[in-house]
Amino acid sequence: MRIAVDFDGTIVEHKYPKIGKPLLFAFETLRELHKQNHQLILWTIRTGKELDEAIEFCKQNGVFFYAVNKNFPEEIFDPLNTSRKIDADIFIDDKNIGGFPGWSHVWQILNNTYPPAQLKQK
Repeated sequence: MRIAVDFDGTIVEHKYPKIGKPLLFAFETLRELHKQNHQLILWTIRTGKELDEAIEFCKQNGVFFYAVNKNFPEEIFDPLNTSRKIDADIFIDDKNIGGFPGWSHVWQILNNTYPPAQLKQK
């Protein structure tokens, strides 16, 4: 799958323009998703120096992205002819309805590892 991932509030605590502390299991989950051959796309509002810092922080934590703020590495953003919308199968973002559920929950959703439903007792 192509998975677009936000940075601030999703991979790290939201401290923009600074880099917050990594969220629990963020880098572990992203590294495992990469090992499963998913294409990870960093999809963030960050640009310039702040974007470079976020990319480097992820690299230092063993996470490398297929593309950053684009659909594929070679794409050239032209605001007149290119949509800012990313073509992804899944978006992982703290701005989802209900907020960010946490990386453990994300892993369970993507890998179908939920425990079987318990029968309700009368």
